[in-house]
Amino acid sequence: MLSYFGVDKLFKLVRLIKAHGGIRGSLYQMYRCDSLKDGTFVGEDENGNKYYQNDKLMLGRNRWVIYHPKYGVDYDASAVPAEWFGWLHHKTDQPPTKVPVKRYPWVIPHQDNVTGTSDAYTPYTTTKPKIEAWVPPKH
Repeated sequence: MLSYFGVDKLFKLVRLIKAHGGIRGSLYQMYRCDSLKDGTFVGEDENGNKYYQNDKLMLGRNRWVIYHPKYGVDYDASAVPAEWFGWLHHKTDQPPTKVPVKRYPWVIPHQDNVTGTSDAYTPYTTTKPKIEAWVPPKH
């Protein structure tokens, strides 16, 4: 009878709001991610990103990441390290917190994508251009 009037959805909403730290935390989460999900905490990576899982959701949507607040709303997928990427995309069922990831000495540490920032790689040329821009004479 309660589900007929939608009271169970109201209880679920109250539980979600409490899980995200109250109304302010829920609004902040909605601003950053456009959704409120409840799930079990699986782990955290070296960047501070938190990973969650809820098997009641559809496959492919049942694992997600909440990016560290340092990224704000300017986060992208390059902030997820390779070992967590595999878990998020169902390449493995065991998260990196349960199965240690083998680190090879030649593998460099994970780096975020810096395209479009001042740290981005900019190639330079040593050849003279074939066409030079016209510069008006100064009077």
